[in-house]
Amino acid sequence: MFKTPCSRLSGLIGVSVKRKLVQNVPRCNQSARSLIQLYRRDPTNWLTYQHLNFLKRQYVTKNKSELHQRAVPEQAPALTILDEREDHVERQVQRISTIDPVVSQPEDVTSKAQAEISDSKPTAEDVAAQNASVSSAVSKRDETPYVHVESEEAKEARLDRQWKEIKVNVTDLPDIYARLAKVKLTALVVTTAAAGFAMAPVPFDPLLFFVSCLGTGLASCTANSINQYFEVPFDSNMNRTKNRPLVRGQISPLHAVSFALACGVPGVALLTLAVNPLTGFLGALNIFLYTCCYTPLKRLSISNTWVGAIVGAIPPVMGWTAATGCLEPGALLLGGLLYSWQFPHFNALSWNLKEDYSRGGYRMMSVTHPGMCQRVALRHSVGLIGLSALAPVLDVTTWTFPLISLPINLYISYLAFRFYHKGDRNNARKLFFCSLWHLPMLLLLALTCKKPRRDPEDAALPSASSAS
Repeated sequence: MFKTPCSRLSGLIGVSVKRKLVQNVPRCNQSARSLIQLYRRDPTNWLTYQHLNFLKRQYVTKNKSELHQRAVPEQAPALTILDEREDHVERQVQRISTIDPVVSQPEDVTSKAQAEISDSKPTAEDVAAQNASVSSAVSKRDETPYVHVESEEAKEARLDRQWKEIKVNVTDLPDIYARLAKVKLTALVVTTAAAGFAMAPVPFDPLLFFVSCLGTGLASCTANSINQYFEVPFDSNMNRTKNRPLVRGQISPLHAVSFALACGVPGVALLTLAVNPLTGFLGALNIFLYTCCYTPLKRLSISNTWVGAIVGAIPPVMGWTAATGCLEPGALLLGGLLYSWQFPHFNALSWNLKEDYSRGGYRMMSVTHPGMCQRVALRHSVGLIGLSALAPVLDVTTWTFPLISLPINLYISYLAFRFYHKGDRNNARKLFFCSLWHLPMLLLLALTCKKPRRDPEDAALPSASSAS
């Protein structure tokens, strides 16, 4: 019994909604039509990607098969339509003939003449003048632009200010090669390798010593050259490295790679064939670690510092193996001394260059983890004391070495503690300059305290004399 009233009520509601929709449809159509016409008239009011703040690049939009660039276009020295219209108006105004002054005329005659002038049509001369002005404007718009002919002197001056072909002067090559090989770093590498050779418990061979130092230096030149080849775009952003040869364009990248190969192939071959295969393998491994592991890791992780410390610890091991032909605990001890020394040295250096490293995009401890940078420098500075005490235990030096090396080890540890406690540029600078003389002094003290090793023949002589 409730079906009839409910159906009537729903029918009334449906009719009222339908009426309202029918009444509002023309309004909706009119409003939508007006919006479309308005946006077609002024396309600059469109909602484009320019309203999104995170898009900071140029883009174009398409409207009626025409490309409208939303970026600010470069101003071109072309006449616009408005200028042509203004010139046309000015020409018409200038062509208005002047009216000769009349002495006296009746008022009705003058008024009638003015009415005739205002109502009269333009003459043939005015129409011809107007057509001539329009044709001149069109010809100006369609005429070919003026092409500036550049003289030879101006062209040479302009090319000098731009990129030009690299011209290498032969007299500058020694200096360029020295900076490409990082001659100071290479000298430090050769010095540590020579210390490892001298600390080996074997008789000193001058020829073998020279060949091993030469091969180690050539391998270091190769690693440094390839490192600069890979880091050209990043070195250009740093004040410390922006004057390197490849960054300044003094030599081409092909020239730099050729120099690296000319040093690396003979260097590794010399260490392998003239010294021993183990030393040649360590030289090739050091080139690989420096160029293919340490160099890319500098932009990825702070672990590059530990990989670089391993690279710096291999040269004294190479010197030891060049003299003995085998790996012994003494070689690993010298490598450990170099490994620990590099952390206070490099962390103090990178602390004062962290803005430069950040600008170049390198992930160093001083940039991303400054607290860890201070702790690691202090930890390895104190570790030098323990490693020096381990030398006589492994029969590398006498017990005098830990005692006479204790003052310099304590001093660098004290400077590392001040750097850890304050963390300022002044203490970082003091720690860095202390590390420069600490390593040569430590190696020299170890060489003076080298434990003498008896030869088997000398050991057999006392036994034979006692038997007789």
